Amino acid sequence: MKRVVIYPKDIMIITGKSERYSRYLIQRIKKYLKKEDHQVVSISEFCSYMGLNESEIEGCIL
Repeated sequence: MKRVVIYPKDIMIITGKSERYSRYLIQRIKKYLKKEDHQVVSISEFCSYMGLNESEIEGCIL
């Protein structure tokens, strides 16, 4: 089964940025999608926000 949720460590790998920036980016995506603090960001939501293809990322984080 494939993983659905994206974590700051995954964003660090994809973007090459710091963990702090990755956590900040997740907060921006949650605000953009009007999600609550307890809700998670999915890989597809992250890709849509960043303008990336999911197939490109799957090799990096899975």
